[in-house]
Amino acid sequence: MIKSILFSGLLAVAIATAPPKSTRWTGTISNGMKGDKISFVVSPDGKMLSDLAFDGYWRCSGRLERQVTGPRGLFPIVNGKVSGVALDPPTGSNWRFELQGDFAGKSAAAGTFRMDIAGLSCDSRQLHWAAAPVR
Repeated sequence: MIKSILFSGLLAVAIATAPPKSTRWTGTISNGMKGDKISFVVSPDGKMLSDLAFDGYWRCSGRLERQVTGPRGLFPIVNGKVSGVALDPPTGSNWRFELQGDFAGKSAAAGTFRMDIAGLSCDSRQLHWAAAPVR
C-alpha cells in the first residue's frame, strides 16, 4: 500500500515537472501532385521549426520524381511567422529549401515551400501547404 502511494506521488511529480515537448505538424500540398505532404516539428516555446520534410513529387531533368527529403537546418518563428532558406549542405550549391508560413495560433499554419538543386534542372516550384499539429 505504501509503495503504491509513493509510486503515485512520484509519478505525479514527474509529470508535473517534465519539460514541455515539441509538437509534430503534418500537412498537405494544395497545388502539387495528389498525395504530396509536408511535416515539421515546432519547439515547445513556438520559436523554432525543425525537421522539415517534404514527401512528394518534383521535376528533375524533365522527369517527374518522388522525393522524401528536407534540410537539417532550423527556421526561426517570429511573431507567428516562419520565413527562411536552408542550404544542405550549408556551404556549396546543392539542395536549397525555401519555407514561408503563418501560424494561426497553435492549431493551424499555412504557407509556401520550394526546393531545388542549384545547377541542375530539379525544382518543386512554389508549393502551397496547410498543416496542423498531430494530436
